[in-house]
Amino acid sequence: MDTEERFQLIAKLPTEEIVTGKELLELLETKERPIAYDGFEPSGMAHIAAGLMRAQKINDLLEADVRFKLLIADWHAWINNKMGGDLDKIRKVGEYLIKVWETFGVDTKKIDVIWASDIVKDPDYWKKVIMIAKETTIARMRRCATIMGRQEKEMQHVSQFFYPAMQCADIFQLECDITQLGMDQRKVNMLAREVGPKIGFWKPVVVSHHLLIGLQGPTRMEMDIKMSKSKPENAIFVHDSENAIKDKLKKAYCPPKEIEDNPVLELCKYVIFRGEERSFVIERPEKYGGNIEFQTYEELEKAYRNGLHPLDLKNAVAREINEMIKPCREYFEKHPEYLEIFK
Repeated sequence: MDTEERFQLIAKLPTEEIVTGKELLELLETKERPIAYDGFEPSGMAHIAAGLMRAQKINDLLEADVRFKLLIADWHAWINNKMGGDLDKIRKVGEYLIKVWETFGVDTKKIDVIWASDIVKDPDYWKKVIMIAKETTIARMRRCATIMGRQEKEMQHVSQFFYPAMQCADIFQLECDITQLGMDQRKVNMLAREVGPKIGFWKPVVVSHHLLIGLQGPTRMEMDIKMSKSKPENAIFVHDSENAIKDKLKKAYCPPKEIEDNPVLELCKYVIFRGEERSFVIERPEKYGGNIEFQTYEELEKAYRNGLHPLDLKNAVAREINEMIKPCREYFEKHPEYLEIFK
């Protein structure tokens, strides 16, 4: 596989931004197996963005012959008071998340699964945290609060200011050339590019993926419209039944002929098609024109703009998403012990 093909796999949807593309190309040309990472707070049941979409992107990077390190950020979740700040519960959720990714085809023998609770045992890690903190103002750390899913005004405890410095240190501790996280983590990844050379390290290439819009779409009162597990009606979970998926999509925001901020079309673009050609069939009664098949997302978007009925689209998306998450759902039906923590 040549450099351009590897680049395209890394840039494949849901990747939204690469800082910078030129640096990534140079990295692929000069390093046989660059290292990429993502970090996850174990904080609850997985929705399709954290489960299915994450697994898809990991497999893209593995296919591009990138060494992938998956950081289970249990200490970060502890700081962020997830699972009531109980480290034992956080650990169990982390083990559950690993199983989720495995059911979606991630071969965990081909990646490095690392726990934050292990790397914090290294004194050199904390030296990196302090070095980063010495190069960063309180105001900058406060602005980085959004990586925790919090607003700046919520930074009320000293422990919260450790979080961005730790996440920045993770990159250098894990010797990562590439950060492959969501757009909501961009601020700390850019901080790493800024402070890295100042403290004797490097500028990581920042590959940020798109954040799926919640099913209820944008509201005037809510700036953050991403899919969130804290609002079950606004997300599709990897354990949702076929009927639950149909019901959630039936109620989803999907205004006729509107493309922007349309969560149903986003599922098509970033999860189902992902920039590839494939068969996507919308089933309709003959009196409404009969079945219609699309090979690309662009064809589907054009048809929707021209009047394809929202309910027909929703039904087709529900069928596709149900099939995609079925292996995960069925695995946990056979292994309910992994879900005990959530009861």
